[in-house]
Amino acid sequence: MYSNEKFINREISWLSFNERVLQEAEDPETPLFERIRFIGIFSNNLDEFFRVRVATVRRMVSLGKDEENLLGDMTPNQLHNKIQHIVHQQQRKLDVIFNDILAELEDNNIFMINEAQLTEKQGKFVKSYFYDKVLPNLVPIMLGKNKFPYLRDRSVYLAVKLSQKNNPKEVLYSLIRIPGRSVPRFLVLPEEDGKQFVMMLDDIIRFCMEDIFFYFDHDQYDAYTIKITRDAELDLDDDISKSFIEKMSQSLKKRKKGKPVRLIYDRNMPDDLLQFLLKRMKLAEGSDAVPGGRYHNQKDFMNFPEIGKKHHYYTNLPPSRHKDLPPFTSVLKVLRQQDIMLHYPYQTFNHFIDFLREAAIDPQVKEIGLTIYRVASDSKVMNALLNAVRNGKIVTVVIELQARFDEEANIFWSNKLQEEGANVINGVPGMKVHSKLAWVQRKENGGVRNYAYIGTGNFHEGTARVYADEGLLTADPRLADEVQKVFEFFKQNYLHYNYEHLVVSPFAMRKYFEKHIDQEIKLAKQGKPAWMILKMNSLIDPGMMIKLYDAAKAGVEIQLIVRGIFGLKTGENGLSHNITAISIVDKYLEHSRIFLFGAGGTEKMYISSADWMPRNLNRRIEVACPIYDASIKAELKEMLLIQLRDNSKARVLDPDLSNQYSEDGLDKKFRAQEDYYHYIKSITHSAQEETINTTE
Repeated sequence: MYSNEKFINREISWLSFNERVLQEAEDPETPLFERIRFIGIFSNNLDEFFRVRVATVRRMVSLGKDEENLLGDMTPNQLHNKIQHIVHQQQRKLDVIFNDILAELEDNNIFMINEAQLTEKQGKFVKSYFYDKVLPNLVPIMLGKNKFPYLRDRSVYLAVKLSQKNNPKEVLYSLIRIPGRSVPRFLVLPEEDGKQFVMMLDDIIRFCMEDIFFYFDHDQYDAYTIKITRDAELDLDDDISKSFIEKMSQSLKKRKKGKPVRLIYDRNMPDDLLQFLLKRMKLAEGSDAVPGGRYHNQKDFMNFPEIGKKHHYYTNLPPSRHKDLPPFTSVLKVLRQQDIMLHYPYQTFNHFIDFLREAAIDPQVKEIGLTIYRVASDSKVMNALLNAVRNGKIVTVVIELQARFDEEANIFWSNKLQEEGANVINGVPGMKVHSKLAWVQRKENGGVRNYAYIGTGNFHEGTARVYADEGLLTADPRLADEVQKVFEFFKQNYLHYNYEHLVVSPFAMRKYFEKHIDQEIKLAKQGKPAWMILKMNSLIDPGMMIKLYDAAKAGVEIQLIVRGIFGLKTGENGLSHNITAISIVDKYLEHSRIFLFGAGGTEKMYISSADWMPRNLNRRIEVACPIYDASIKAELKEMLLIQLRDNSKARVLDPDLSNQYSEDGLDKKFRAQEDYYHYIKSITHSAQEETINTTE
């Protein structure tokens, strides 16, 4: 057995991942406006971390569970304190980076100005905008001895101190919620002398304080931003008279009033105002309250006005069509001849939409099935399914209502599809459905034929443009027929199938991949080449990590590409000296899971919807798919090799969580995402040229 000190704590590892996101905001080689966007991503990530993970740790602390060791040999109380320490450090670093970015913006004649920097002309413009757009959305709340108002989760408020210059003791306090959902967070002011100006909504409100509080006798207004983050855990009651959708809807309403887990405030706030707020909100300074900068909800920087020049943004890399799916091609016809692997975002997600649309209108198609975890708000995927229902197809949609922060959207689509006549299955009792599957059954040659899509990412047009994922389209009976079996299980949970090709959790995935690792251990002990390359988002499952330690000690060479949470300690003598690991954070979010085992020269490869985490292997319906097509296997292996030689955006995952950039082969720069884009583009062009030469 391995003691907990041989692992890295999950929460600390996640904070290290978010540090890598912050590095992108800090990196001067990242285009200026992309650095601003990474500040937004960092802030958004941290919000979700506090709403979910820190809330869980706080619950353990409040329940007095300090005797329980978490992975990484820390009690909940120790862990909570360490999280706060790291977050405080990151917050200070963020402030420095933000100020550096502001200075660089000014070097490019772009100025973020506050209420004290407005010219008379700009002031008139801002006042006009305030009365027209902002004031109708403001509801100031005066704070006194009455019950303290409920503060919305993730909303930014201005805590205002009203005072009189001649009578400093005559003080009032007020709260104003910044209406960031109904008014843009940023205002671009008219250009002057070749200079561009941006003002935040917070400062527009500060500038107009006397217009808000004109009916008071106070003449001095000081406003400081605060933001509350609440526990986002959903609690479902056991009332059997309610449908699951009813329970989810009620629980979502309760979430909005979850317990506060963090108050972030402007560190320049006067102590009397801070203490007043903490006392009324029943929060403790230090553990619950985090000092920050002048502006909060910096996730809004993901939508910073696009007023930069071309070189301030990433080079546009438009997705290409798959070489074997030219325009006006029947996807189903192509699949009768070969498998198709789609590499997002390097190739267009429209191929999958075309697959669904074709199935929806094909008179020979009987039934369509799809699993839904997250979809776009105006989803072409869902519209294709609705079209299929209207065309008389049997449509079965498995919608996971417990997809965190997408619950309301999924409830909407569940109701919409049911109204249209689709067969909607709201998940599997006791488990989440996280597999990414589509299934089409078509009448052919006096019988039926199955077509399938097995992927690593969501059926979401938006994320398919920024998430790096894989999706296999196939009519191979070995795979497509087993996808049908998975849908039969969704329909009737008491039916359990033996899968010969697909690897399905929680029934078989853990044991299946343990068996592959054991095979590599056996080869290593025989003195034969033994190796594996594993790419995933998170690796934190204790059982799988122990198995990898066992393999490393036996002499198996293990190369890992893990974007996020990572619990192994690599490179330690006698434990993990044969394990190397990198994380790539760049333009696209690495989201695919690809597992490649040497297997004595036969090279077994899989794509999967599952990371190696307890929840994925134990409590979720996940599907991993073997790759049988040699050319597809070559494409995926090339991706892994390209990522392993990245020395631009790859960080070494070491026990110290140092996030040092990989410096292998620095005589030449390699950047995996750009290199793979050009690789996909080259094989597409080669195929097109070959077609032209054949037809001439």
